[in-house]
Amino acid sequence: MSVVGILGKKIGMTQIFDERGDVHPVTVLKAGPCVITQIKTMAKDGYEAAQIGYVDFIKASKVNKAMTGHFAKSNVPPVKMIKEVALESTEAKAGDRILVDIFNDERFVDVIGTSKGRGFAGVIRRHGFGGGPKSHGHMFQVQGSIGASSFPSRVFPGQRMPGHMGHAQITVRNLRIRGIDMDDNLLLVEGAVPGPRDGFVLISKAKAPPRERRGFAGAATKDALKASKKAAPSKKK
Repeated sequence: MSVVGILGKKIGMTQIFDERGDVHPVTVLKAGPCVITQIKTMAKDGYEAAQIGYVDFIKASKVNKAMTGHFAKSNVPPVKMIKEVALESTEAKAGDRILVDIFNDERFVDVIGTSKGRGFAGVIRRHGFGGGPKSHGHMFQVQGSIGASSFPSRVFPGQRMPGHMGHAQITVRNLRIRGIDMDDNLLLVEGAVPGPRDGFVLISKAKAPPRERRGFAGAATKDALKASKKAAPSKKK
């Protein structure tokens, strides 16, 4: 496929076992189906990219006239979520469908999501402060002093204080692909993905996949502990 990413939804977490009987925690993602709604070109837009939309049921009354005309120009159905992804080649055109099969030859993916919102949080929860004494008469969850009085007579920028926690864009890189279900467009990745259930995520091919060393994390490894002991330098008596 000529694009590097796809939109999806977070279904939830589970665990699977590999051939050796080792358990792996995985996140199930519904990757697509998506459709290309627009192609950005260097001549017209100043950069090259593909605008993709997650195909899901949406009422016509929920789509304004501007977006209705935008979808009609490319002859695509109305979509809920729209994102731009990079192009790998110039073969893509508006109206092409994007499925989970773009990751058939990949081992790692990068996932971008929005973390869960925690509201207004204090420094104990937001920054992990230790707090004060917890005995009677103490307010152990207060922040304490935030600077001197006479000099510099101000609070430095970046001071860790209470405030809005969560609901931020988080990127998790190099999640290993543990399974692909072509029939239901499901992608199983090892590890956690930011966001709640049914939250939208952007899944793309890993920009900098890790280089696995043979004998440690490669497929030829039989026992990682024995391999590490064998590779460790021996102590001279």
